[in-house]
Amino acid sequence: MEAGRRAFLPVLASSLLGACGFRPVYAPAVQGKSGDAALALAEISVGLIPERPGQLLRLALQERFERGGVAPAHQYDLTVSFGISSEALAIRQDSTATFVRLVGTATYSLLAQDPSRTTLASGTARSVDGYNLYDNQFFDADQESNTVQRRIAEACADQIALQLASFFAKRPASTVG
Repeated sequence: MEAGRRAFLPVLASSLLGACGFRPVYAPAVQGKSGDAALALAEISVGLIPERPGQLLRLALQERFERGGVAPAHQYDLTVSFGISSEALAIRQDSTATFVRLVGTATYSLLAQDPSRTTLASGTARSVDGYNLYDNQFFDADQESNTVQRRIAEACADQIALQLASFFAKRPASTVG
């Protein structure tokens, strides 16, 4: 009897959320087609972002925006400023660090491709990660730094995509696209 109640709980919760207007941001529209937010994301052109971490962020954003396959004509431009700072932590008595914390911060603006270049949305994404440093393992430290930078870029891309999808989902359907 208890297992039956637990199985029924998710069904009840989803029906209650649907009744109050909750709808997933990436939810497909009628007949399984992409929803308004997903279609609007596909219409975003991501500008160049300098440096290697910026390239990683741009690629991650493009992957998220072009999920539906073929991208339609771009209606929006996304400009992003991205940087990663590092901080040595866990300092030994001989002044060597054993842990590095990296903080990635991206600020973005979504611009319409109209003559006045109207700013539609702007925001910030931030991610924190880190890695251990081991004695005389310089190649390993470089590899780990690259991996952490990629994770930070992916996390910031997730945040930006979700913020923009939320922006498009809140707009009336007639103004999207």
